[in-house]
Amino acid sequence: MTPRLPGLAVLSLSFALSAGCHRARPEHLAHQPDPSSERAITQGKVVGFAQPDGSLAWLGIPFAEPPVGPLRWRAPVPKKPWEGTFPAVRFGRSCVQFVSPIGGREDDKRARFIGGEDCLTLNVFAPRAAAPGKDRLPVMVWIHGGGNKIGSSATYSMAENLAARHGVVVVSVNYRLGLLGWFRHPSLAAPGDSPEDRSGNYGTLDQVLALKWVRDNAAAFGGDPGNVTIFGESAGGIDVFSLLSSPLARGLFHRAISQSGLPVSSTVKSAEDFAAGLLSSLLARDGRAAQGMSGAEAAAYLRGKSADGLLEPLDPGPFAMYESPALIRDGAVLPEQPFVELVTDAGRYNAVPVLLGTNRDEMKLFMSQDPAFVSKWLGFFPHVKDTRAYDRTAEYVSSLWKAVGADWPASLMRKAQGPTVYAYRFDWDEEDSQMGVEISSLLGACHAMEISFVFDNQNKKSFGVPDGADAYERYRALASAMSGYWTQFAKAGAPGRGPDGALPEWKPWSDDGPRADRFMVLDTPAGGGLRMSSEAVTVEGLTARLEHEPAFDGAPRERCRAYGRMVQALEAVSGQSADERYARFAGGACRELPLGSFLADRDGSH
Repeated sequence: MTPRLPGLAVLSLSFALSAGCHRARPEHLAHQPDPSSERAITQGKVVGFAQPDGSLAWLGIPFAEPPVGPLRWRAPVPKKPWEGTFPAVRFGRSCVQFVSPIGGREDDKRARFIGGEDCLTLNVFAPRAAAPGKDRLPVMVWIHGGGNKIGSSATYSMAENLAARHGVVVVSVNYRLGLLGWFRHPSLAAPGDSPEDRSGNYGTLDQVLALKWVRDNAAAFGGDPGNVTIFGESAGGIDVFSLLSSPLARGLFHRAISQSGLPVSSTVKSAEDFAAGLLSSLLARDGRAAQGMSGAEAAAYLRGKSADGLLEPLDPGPFAMYESPALIRDGAVLPEQPFVELVTDAGRYNAVPVLLGTNRDEMKLFMSQDPAFVSKWLGFFPHVKDTRAYDRTAEYVSSLWKAVGADWPASLMRKAQGPTVYAYRFDWDEEDSQMGVEISSLLGACHAMEISFVFDNQNKKSFGVPDGADAYERYRALASAMSGYWTQFAKAGAPGRGPDGALPEWKPWSDDGPRADRFMVLDTPAGGGLRMSSEAVTVEGLTARLEHEPAFDGAPRERCRAYGRMVQALEAVSGQSADERYARFAGGACRELPLGSFLADRDGSH
């Protein structure tokens, strides 16, 4: 976990609130090798180190050749065998990104950027007793968040908790980000390139190759290659949806968990239009023109640019997550159809047991940094300008996140694959107040707050973990329950009553009537406790409620802004035009506030 910064300075960092749910360790910190941890994998021998909690860890294992030079914007190539024993005692380098609090390397001194292109590494955490030839343990592969633009597997060293306390092998993965991970320009395709090379989906292909590495090497660490669960939060949850879609990932995993993910994707046209625009911007900065440039010249120019140079023209925004297409529906790595169309038939996607959900107050993390809602006293201490407006906008947009990221796909998959679909809503909001700021109101059950619970974190110095004895015990009980549900799902394909059979039964999603059990509410007894609920949210119902919500009377801009956020998300999920939906909203009442007027204050979520 990230230590508390003095006072509330943490709240002045745009994404530190999310990073506060993780514990970052410097990537350059090396540990003392433990000879008992030596293992033989497909590339050769590897040695790790012992953790204080009794688990073993292997950090920074390369699973692909560096995607540099001619391998930039190509499908990843498996790492070649090495001589001797690889010392897996420090995290690998972050992938190239703008500076942010969750980026990774603390010794990288570049002004705006961190990381490098040689970044395709993974980390393994296993119980000390786990070893080749023994009972094979479930494997959980963690995909980090950060909008597919920032972040690193090094941010989540809490993975060791699941290994030590819950008897699973955890693998966390680096993958190419942003323009290096998802970029499609026609000039980059060369004769003889594979469909994967041409796809533009290099970050997705990195994740697929990492899963192949797990298939081939999990047994060396005591893991079961026949029982692999992928799980991820935010962009990691989005990537879980993409792996459920990808034909290339079929058979490489057996359960899937999406935390605050959305089944969003991009068209080939939007990706190629973006790439063409970026090329023009880069050339203009260099005093050159795209007109008359051949495809070969354009490819040489793009490949000759440094990674930092490629990012230079972009506006990283307040969360360092710039706008660019990702998860491109190219027809090879990802199907041409959006996920919500694929899952009408179990044969068209990778139908495995799934667990998916969102946090009750997802949007408060982003709104807490939005000057439209919050001012900062002395530049640090946040103050909500209008509490009622803040809460109602957060409730509507967070409910949309639930509808699109959990309830809609859960209902579709339940029809397609039967009772192997589980959903949740995370409601915990018992954060401490600091320096007069009620963080439980400012953030509540915000985006990323559940991560600390899932990884069974016990560090009282972590953001969000309450200090008071009673509140801390409630926190600990919920963290134990959630990590138990997650690991039981990995073991059995159903969270059930947790690993000891002592928790409330988590039932599959059901659409058998309005009172059917649909999802588990995750909260302490102070907030109602662990319980099943039938309160499903639909896009249609939410739209109708927003259209006629009396609370927005006299606040047309706020009503239109909330709906604008909704339709932009729906366009990315279903391909339905945001402009057309927006024009019809409230009988055309938002004509004086066009959708484009909201693009300037996008919040950087996901």
